[in-house]
Amino acid sequence: MPDLLLYDFHLSGNCHKIRVFAAILGLPLELKNVQVLDGETRTEDFYQISPMQQIPVLKDGDIIVQDSQAILLYMAMKYGHDWIDRTPEGMAAIHEWLSYGAKEASNGPQMSRLSFLDPHENIDLERAQAVGHKVLAQLDRILSTRDWLCLGKPTIADLAVFPYVALSREGNLPLDDHPNVLAWIDRIRAIPGYYPMEGMLPAL
Repeated sequence: MPDLLLYDFHLSGNCHKIRVFAAILGLPLELKNVQVLDGETRTEDFYQISPMQQIPVLKDGDIIVQDSQAILLYMAMKYGHDWIDRTPEGMAAIHEWLSYGAKEASNGPQMSRLSFLDPHENIDLERAQAVGHKVLAQLDRILSTRDWLCLGKPTIADLAVFPYVALSREGNLPLDDHPNVLAWIDRIRAIPGYYPMEGMLPAL
């Protein structure tokens, strides 16, 4: 079995997507809590682990992977081939959504939530919520004609976008106004191995 260690923070949606993916794949995952709110990621010791000074960080034996989207891709290519599509078209479709998770979902739902979670962060809440409203509306329209974000099956694209969308209520965003997004969240929650995190909708 692989020797996987995740540098983790329990309130991080980016960490949660890695925890969930490992559980879905049935991979043992050791968690090492990082005191993010106390500044541990900015220490010299953590810099030696992650020059980006961000979480999550995955250690797989001697290999270290930074960034949640990169970790999802690494885990899928090594341990979960069903969660990607190795064709150029398939990988391009997945990468579109990995980018969406890192940009739109981050600038909207994630930043809206962080503004309430840590008021000391210098976040433009008005802008974050405007982006958040746009993200939920976009997703609701896209998911009105499909069950999954791409390729007609659950992929790491869904896991990349899912956490901060599912946590939208913590950013005072109108998740309940978007039934297709809620149905998609339900489909993700129904995947064997899934479990929720604090602030998310409860498990089915």
